[in-house]
Amino acid sequence: MNPPHGLDDPTGTTRREALRRGLQCAAGLAVADGLSAWPAAPADDFDADTATTTPAAAKPAGPVRAKSVIQVFLWGGMSHNDTWDPKPEAGYDYMGEFSKVIDTNVAGFQINQLFPKLATQADKFSLIRSMTHGNNGHETAAYLMQTGHAPGERLAYPSVGAVFSMFKGNEYKGIIPPYIVLTSAAGRFSEEGFLGPKYKPFATGGDPNAPRFEVEGIIARGISDDRQRSRRELLDGLDTMGRAMAGSAELEAAREAKARADELILGKGKEVFDLTKEKADLRDRYGRNTFGQECLVARRLVESGVPYVAINYPGGWDTHSNHFATMRRQCPQLDQGIAALLADLQDRRLLDTTLVWCSGEFGRGPKVDWQPPWNGGRNHHGAVFSVLVAGGGFKGGHIVGSSDGKAEEVRDRPVYPVDLLGSIYKLGGIDATASLPHPEGLEAHILPASSEGVKSAGLLAEIM
Repeated sequence: MNPPHGLDDPTGTTRREALRRGLQCAAGLAVADGLSAWPAAPADDFDADTATTTPAAAKPAGPVRAKSVIQVFLWGGMSHNDTWDPKPEAGYDYMGEFSKVIDTNVAGFQINQLFPKLATQADKFSLIRSMTHGNNGHETAAYLMQTGHAPGERLAYPSVGAVFSMFKGNEYKGIIPPYIVLTSAAGRFSEEGFLGPKYKPFATGGDPNAPRFEVEGIIARGISDDRQRSRRELLDGLDTMGRAMAGSAELEAAREAKARADELILGKGKEVFDLTKEKADLRDRYGRNTFGQECLVARRLVESGVPYVAINYPGGWDTHSNHFATMRRQCPQLDQGIAALLADLQDRRLLDTTLVWCSGEFGRGPKVDWQPPWNGGRNHHGAVFSVLVAGGGFKGGHIVGSSDGKAEEVRDRPVYPVDLLGSIYKLGGIDATASLPHPEGLEAHILPASSEGVKSAGLLAEIM
């Protein structure tokens, strides 16, 4: 068997790769190494003898409804009591300051008072109120929610975003990478897992709410576009080695990478991140804050065909202390951003083909911890929590499952991570039983099989 990734020296870098990287760095294209070859042929990096099933050979799971996915990851874990599964009759020790509920535009569908804008959009989304896995650790629960695999196994599996990037690579032809994170990775786990850096998401950095959204590697602080172009032209003129080695396969690969990077930095790719092209009143509708503008960027990205966009909520929801103050500040932003996103996708006829899901790695303790040092905080709670899903084949206006009277346990219709992710994969036309090409030839599948003892109550057929 050939060594993984064609390694021919102890440093793990081939001579060809070293030359390519050197040329890119010489051209000032630090961004190109990460963006030069997103998946046009997903199995290229792997030994054919070790990969029993490649994405190109995997059978579609059914009709593709979700061409793109927007994931809003509420890292740290958002309270379900104070948001989408309120229990007003549970009393002050469970509801604290937010005991009021409001009606939505769907009969019998109520949510917490902090979400008035989403209340007008309930016909576009459904809530899962019986999400469960029982894991109370940030890193392990995040891994479980985004891979479907139990933490601590031998293999480090890729996230749902990396899987979409791999399996959608053949059909996606855009200049922007197929897996984008706004604006920084949560750092809870390795999103690409054993698939390697080729499937690592491109984290934009910057702040879309700033006067200029300085996307890392694309927008150079303090340098105008004209100056950037002049620098490129100067470097091209000095490329005597390139002219002397015309026809070299390595140099042609470098030129292709450079051209792609140039298009991203100075061409149409850059324009997708330019929010000045949007009307001021629409930007206001999303909210003039980092999260609201991230939602607007996400819409622009899926409009350009990007398969997977993840928004890691800025600041997070790990509210052991200062819980109610944090909720008063962040819930209105979350409410406004998602409500505007759903309405905007609907207006542009993108909601039917764009799947939106919003969840943390778990919920927060239903009973408020009034004791010092928490003084009114909520702790980790993986026994039951809520997830919002919309578009891409998910029906709106429904509630799946329920928790008990105090939102402490699942009352009926448990939904496990494999059920949620399996439903997302199915709507995206991805066979969740397909093999993943492991670089060492180990057997690995997108989601664990029932024979592996994974807990499952079935796909979300009632809202698909």
